[in-house]
Amino acid sequence: MDYTPLFLSLKIASIATAVVVFFGILIARIISRNQFPGKRILESLLMLPLVLPPTVVGFGLLYLFGKNGPIGSLLLQLFDFQIVFTWVGAVIAAIVVSFPLMYQSAAASFQNYDPNIENAALTMGASKWRVFWTVTFPLAWPGLLAGLVLTFARALGEFGATLMIAGYIPNQTETIPLAIYFAVDSGNMEEAVFWVIGIIAVGFSAILWLNWWSGRNILRFTNDK
Repeated sequence: MDYTPLFLSLKIASIATAVVVFFGILIARIISRNQFPGKRILESLLMLPLVLPPTVVGFGLLYLFGKNGPIGSLLLQLFDFQIVFTWVGAVIAAIVVSFPLMYQSAAASFQNYDPNIENAALTMGASKWRVFWTVTFPLAWPGLLAGLVLTFARALGEFGATLMIAGYIPNQTETIPLAIYFAVDSGNMEEAVFWVIGIIAVGFSAILWLNWWSGRNILRFTNDK
């Protein structure tokens, strides 16, 4: 059994999760704490990949990053680099489809506590950076962790957009979902079942751990009160 799809999926999901967590927290923090014209429209656009069919998202990425697309042609001219049909394209697909989960979790976390707590720390002379790490982050941490776990699970299971922009190239863009699809397509049910069980085990473990961790913290909070 070739375990390349596993390692490639973990690599893509890990990179995508790191990017999504950073920008998801940053954007959610800025938007949740500010009011401006068009805020609801911007939030709707950020959440759009969550409700669109993955193939539609993939088509949009293919249009943007293809050889004739606005971004793809620019990268090709400046750096002689092509994103389509590479593992980088799979990372971009995973980032786009999983971003709404992180953003939604982070935005909800930043809105679930009294902002006066932060203001009190600022009036005492603490910098915004220190307030974020010593006040904001600990208060929002449970929701941020939930977003991180869901983001990783979603990135690991991405299929439609990945197939559109990265294609199926063995040992290069062959993630677990793609390996399952093409194993079934070629009649190799044994390999398909193997990868199906594997990705279910990973996803179930992530959700089970998150539920266990959340329940433990809720119980601890109740006991403290």
